[in-house]
Amino acid sequence: MADINAAADVIDRAAGITSSSALHASRHARDKVVAATQRSHDLFFDPDCTGLTFHERRLVACYACVLSHSPALARHYRDMADTQPTSADVATAIDTDALDGIADGRLRAILAFTRKLIVKPVDGNQAEIAKLTTAGMASADIVTLGQLIGFLSYQIRVVAGLRAMAALESK
Repeated sequence: MADINAAADVIDRAAGITSSSALHASRHARDKVVAATQRSHDLFFDPDCTGLTFHERRLVACYACVLSHSPALARHYRDMADTQPTSADVATAIDTDALDGIADGRLRAILAFTRKLIVKPVDGNQAEIAKLTTAGMASADIVTLGQLIGFLSYQIRVVAGLRAMAALESK
């Protein structure tokens, strides 16, 4: 079995799973998957990664969680330590899904692309990618952004599924 630090497992915490629950046993039946998912999270949110800044990655995660109605995960990403504080206008734009108020064109483009892939992925086409390029993003950063959003979609859905299972279990 993989060594999983229960306190560090984002999905267990966001889903409200305790180590003594039947749901924990079900989820951890394949600890290798649990560990790989957590390692993916840790890699995407390594402050030392280059390309997309840690701040941008954290804001993408917050916005994806807000759009997906995943408050526990949104709280996790809001609470992440960041050397660059989030301005009030950006926080409000994310919380209210009103990106036009963001002055930083690159960040606005990144969050608009996040919205496309979370809300209606089929619209994440070449024209949307061109907007990111126009905003100054390198191709490698655009790929990373797409991968990050894909990971967040997976993480959000796993948490939602586990929360639904927990609700059924408590009836």
